[in-house]
Amino acid sequence: MHKRSSSFDVAVVGGGAVGLAIGWRAAQRGLRVVVLERSEPGHGTSWVAAGMLAPVAEARLVEQSLLQLGLAAVELYPRFVEELADASGSDLGYLRCGTLLVARDRDEAEALERDLDLRRRLGLGVQRLRASQARALEPALAPTVRLALEVPGDHAIDPRKLTAGLALALSRAGGELRVGADVQAVELTSTGRVAGARVGIGEVVEAEHVVIAAGAWSDRIRGIPEEARVPVHPVKGQILRLHDPAGPGLLTRVLRIAGGYIVPRGDGRYVLGATMEERGFDTTATAGAAFELLRDAVELVPGVSELVVDELGAGLRPTTADNAPAIGPGSVPGLHWAVGHHRNGILLTPITAEMVVAGLLGEELPTTAAPFAPDRFTRVGAGV
Repeated sequence: MHKRSSSFDVAVVGGGAVGLAIGWRAAQRGLRVVVLERSEPGHGTSWVAAGMLAPVAEARLVEQSLLQLGLAAVELYPRFVEELADASGSDLGYLRCGTLLVARDRDEAEALERDLDLRRRLGLGVQRLRASQARALEPALAPTVRLALEVPGDHAIDPRKLTAGLALALSRAGGELRVGADVQAVELTSTGRVAGARVGIGEVVEAEHVVIAAGAWSDRIRGIPEEARVPVHPVKGQILRLHDPAGPGLLTRVLRIAGGYIVPRGDGRYVLGATMEERGFDTTATAGAAFELLRDAVELVPGVSELVVDELGAGLRPTTADNAPAIGPGSVPGLHWAVGHHRNGILLTPITAEMVVAGLLGEELPTTAAPFAPDRFTRVGAGV
């Protein structure tokens, strides 16, 4: 067994999808990298993510800059998945399934018409379907469906398979993954430059660069000057996982309704979510949330009532004050950020990794990165 190194080019704090992808890409570029994960890799927010790759379906919910970032990310995904599957030897559960946005009543149908107009003005690929056309694509839909929009370019991936594949690829690329490594603080030199990360009570992992990718817990890491911090807070989401004993076939596409979604995994498993709750770091699962999720889903797809419930869980979406991520170098030399992805962490994983690694190597970041510069919060705080 080889001796663990104590000095690295890069220490990534957080072993979710984003942190693991950054570590893998950094190792591929020849950097000595360690990913420090306080629990098990992929068992935080990524563990309860639905895995929708749906920038077009989400267009109404985000600013234009975030939409453009999401579109760039989904364009990267096929090549990213192919490369990662080769590097890890893993099935990542990637489905080119498309999305149906479905209206159940007149009010929702009117909202979908407005959504259609918005997406067409933005030049996004979307098609209006009559109820009969939607049911021809998805026969399990209830006869009460009023209207649907089809988004063929939206896809999905299994986040649990994704993070497992990333952990394998990181190791095979020469990176190191440390579990049970609870980072307490970022260490700085006397001149204010990053020197490493303090794990637990006393161990310091020396690193020229530290990347903060600890999700909703990023704001709890000490040692970062207050004026240089990116404020991140948790938004709770509860989610149900179910399976069909008869196998796949109930649904083939992601279905979106007002306030929720159903994501097929392609093998008879389904993910049903998700609530949006300001509850701090509470991750308890509640009967009320399960009832609401199932009520809405069964109204849309009656066959959901026959599925077997496997799991009800809750996760914490990492969210900034402007609901947009902070990606790239911060104001402290050697400190980089990959936080605040809110609802879009899995979608933005490949493009976040590329942007962060470009920053680590001193390369020019793409123009799409400018709105997500971590120092925007510092500038706001300074009144700029």
